[in-house]
Amino acid sequence: MSYIKNRSQLLSHGNIKLREYALDIIDHALTAANPYKATRNLVRLQDNHLIVGEFRVDLSSRRRIYLLGGGKATYPIAKALEDLLGERISDGVIICKYGQEGELYHARLYHAGHPIPDEAGYFAAGQALSLARLTGPGDIVFGCVTGGSSALMPFPVPEVTLEDKKSVNKLLLTCGANIYEINAVRKHLSQIKGGRLAMAVHPQAHLINLTVSDVTGDELDYITDPTVPDTSFLSDARTTLTKYDLWDKVPVSVSQYLKDDGPAQETPKASDLADHKRHDFILVPSDAAGVAAADKARELGFNTMVLSTMLEGESKELGGVFGAVAKEIILKKRPLDLPSAVIGGGETTVKISAAAGMGGPNQEFAVSAALGIDGLNNVAVAGLDSDGTDGPTDVAGGVVDDQTVTRAVETGIDLYDCLAAHDVTPALKKLGDCIETGATGTNVNDLKLLLLIP
Repeated sequence: MSYIKNRSQLLSHGNIKLREYALDIIDHALTAANPYKATRNLVRLQDNHLIVGEFRVDLSSRRRIYLLGGGKATYPIAKALEDLLGERISDGVIICKYGQEGELYHARLYHAGHPIPDEAGYFAAGQALSLARLTGPGDIVFGCVTGGSSALMPFPVPEVTLEDKKSVNKLLLTCGANIYEINAVRKHLSQIKGGRLAMAVHPQAHLINLTVSDVTGDELDYITDPTVPDTSFLSDARTTLTKYDLWDKVPVSVSQYLKDDGPAQETPKASDLADHKRHDFILVPSDAAGVAAADKARELGFNTMVLSTMLEGESKELGGVFGAVAKEIILKKRPLDLPSAVIGGGETTVKISAAAGMGGPNQEFAVSAALGIDGLNNVAVAGLDSDGTDGPTDVAGGVVDDQTVTRAVETGIDLYDCLAAHDVTPALKKLGDCIETGATGTNVNDLKLLLLIP
């Protein structure tokens, strides 16, 4: 099975041999990060007992089972649980991004906006919170929260409107802040994030968190933050606004709320949830795609190095770094012998200071890398958002090679101008270098890939 819908187009031009290697590695990486398979491997029924890892509970006495969650990798988890538990599930609220295909028959499936929250997400998040408040002692609640839940489950505090929450969300996503800084703000403006959904679940119910990590370091409160204690503080949210000069840019309702020192402003901490029965499981770690990509590259005969699975920072700058690594390997014959594969993973960002066109972090990485490898031979670079949508676009990323810049010039495309205008998607589409997967069903760290052959 190939996740890449436009594979034939991507293999119709350029350095076809290297492109084929790159696409094979990407397919293997996405398969290894499949949440459905991971859920079925972890959760099972045996002699009327529900077993989740080391956790075991007897289902012989009627227990209500609920599914609660949202995110870009949430549907496969919920689907796996439904296929296993069927009519044992009493109810559920699952919130996915528009475009997610599939159905659930024992839980309510909602679709909502991402990366900008919308009214559909607001309504669905309210339904999730209401269902959490109906839980009782002995109930089993599966928390299926994955990356993307911050936008898909918007339920701001009463002092902040949804429109104001949209505004601050957009500012945070374009100011260059990392996910820790962004979430510190979002959690402190929400009635559901930062552990507040967990607080709504009855303390004597079993809250079983099944999640997929898209955060370097796999810190739970930045992956499944509605259903675990928060480790960030109100002061962290304030620091983010100060660091990125946002106090005068965010809506007045947001600045006023975050400046208040009332107890309602702080999120639940470990002590607040100490009496709750919570069980946390990371189904797929953040580096799963990178680790699998490295394994596949070695299988294909490449001398392989994982540069880092914790890459952050400006995407186009990282593209330049990968271009420099390619030159080091070819011209200095270090740190790897040919054929070489350099793997990276993480969550890079794009800082937008003015009106921008269409693009995403992985596409900017790919275009920048194309400029960096121009003039070399037998080099290819790919950047992929594992969930299938890179930034606010309908593509997953891009794959480029040593012929991309030449083809761009022949087509009348100035890649430098495209990067400066943050308008790389049209250029990559015109060149046939966009990777199109649709919703992959997973959401781990982005994948960066550099391949070189003699």
